[in-house]
Amino acid sequence: MHPLFITAADGSARFGLHHVPAMGQPQALVVYLHPFAEEMNKSRRMAALQARALAKAGVAVLQMDLLGCGDSAGELADASWQAWQDDVQLAVRWLRAQHGGNTPLWLWGLRAGCLLATDAATQVGEPCNLLFWQPPVGGKPLLQQFLRLKMAGELQSGQAGGVTAALRAGLERGEDVEVAGYLLPPALALGLEQAHLRPPAPNARCVWLETSTREPATLLPSSQGVIARWHAAGHAVQAAAVRGPAFWQTQEIEEAPALVLATTQALCTQEPAFAQVGAPARPVSA
Repeated sequence: MHPLFITAADGSARFGLHHVPAMGQPQALVVYLHPFAEEMNKSRRMAALQARALAKAGVAVLQMDLLGCGDSAGELADASWQAWQDDVQLAVRWLRAQHGGNTPLWLWGLRAGCLLATDAATQVGEPCNLLFWQPPVGGKPLLQQFLRLKMAGELQSGQAGGVTAALRAGLERGEDVEVAGYLLPPALALGLEQAHLRPPAPNARCVWLETSTREPATLLPSSQGVIARWHAAGHAVQAAAVRGPAFWQTQEIEEAPALVLATTQALCTQEPAFAQVGAPARPVSA
């Protein structure tokens, strides 16, 4: 693992962690796109575990903090949805420059990162496989969930009424709004709200994984609906739920070892640990 800074076109820096296989040319390249706000912090442990597991299996991974996040330049108020898409292209170009060749490329998103991956995949300029962890069907519910944090903080003072509507109105007027210590700009909030999961491009691979505390573990009904529609339209998706906590939102930092195993097997072996959902099984490999 190598910590580094990557310089964007405007001269600002993006912090990254480059995980490199111990020997030989990587069998795949993976760019990790983190989730939004506090979910990013809750997920760092799992992202690190997965990146290390992939590197051990022969895959090069770049974890990069987006503009205004983590140790990258700027504040969240400086970010926009398009700026984050530009950051994805920056990460892909940097990773491709390090390893070259025709090695398959994967965009790995977690939560909001899945939405960013599908939008950015259309701009990268080369075929992109997609790896989803707990993808939302769209950005609007994520934004609403985030804005409700402000409402929850006002409950004790009795000022909760109309908080979410007031925040929405502020964003639509072009104003930054403060939620849970984050200053959220309209260019980011409204871009997230309009984002939705785009199906994979023809011939691209898509691995869709969720964690579940149910026994047996099952995909969310909303996910099953999206996957069924994608299959009906001819898009191949390999999807499964594995046992594990909702680590991106738990109070304490938690791990989901089954998710790490399923992801590594799906990208790095010819015999993944799960079958395709809604269509005949087809191995997904790097």
